[in-house]
Amino acid sequence: MNDNQVIVKGIVIKHIPVGETDLAVTLLTLERGKISAFARGAKKPNGKLTGNVEPFCFGTFKLYEGRTSYNIMETDIDNYFESFRQDLEGACYGTFFLELADYYSRENNDEKQLLALLYQSLRALENKSFDRKLVRCIYEIKALVINGEYPGVPNNRDWNESTLYALDFIVNTPVNKLYTFKVSGQVLEEMILITSIYRKSFIDKKLNSLEMLSTFEM
Repeated sequence: MNDNQVIVKGIVIKHIPVGETDLAVTLLTLERGKISAFARGAKKPNGKLTGNVEPFCFGTFKLYEGRTSYNIMETDIDNYFESFRQDLEGACYGTFFLELADYYSRENNDEKQLLALLYQSLRALENKSFDRKLVRCIYEIKALVINGEYPGVPNNRDWNESTLYALDFIVNTPVNKLYTFKVSGQVLEEMILITSIYRKSFIDKKLNSLEMLSTFEM
């Protein structure tokens, strides 16, 4: 393999148009954390990258590493998360997860845990046996834990004992075993309130996907 070629495993978390035919793609990767790369010709109808650098695309990306940027040369996509194309609510949740991952991740930082959390959480969204509000709460809380910002239980009120147990489980459980429990309606309401408190404390920018998501959760 050419010294300038890099192979990474990851997921597309966003892209923006560049000119008429290209895309600037942000990837969250196992090997290099968050990176930006150009996908040339990705907007052409028959381009070899067309459809393979859309948000949610998870797989292997072969990159050319130039002096100042990466260029995506080839892709091998394992999961397109195609169900979100027919599921607006699921797509809104998923887009929020991508946006939050973009907010928390940093260029060239070790983001293995965050990538694993994002992937498992997107799969949980596709599973109809999980309450999506609970999936969102688990994702937000565990993202804080991974980012080293989890502040502990808010002390502004007495919380249900089952809520405290759920929080402790999320904090201390490996990502691959997170989505193995359910909670009562009361506990879910408290978890939603707690994640709202955390969000106001730790997110200092407007998350566009959150506005649309709120219409589903009302």
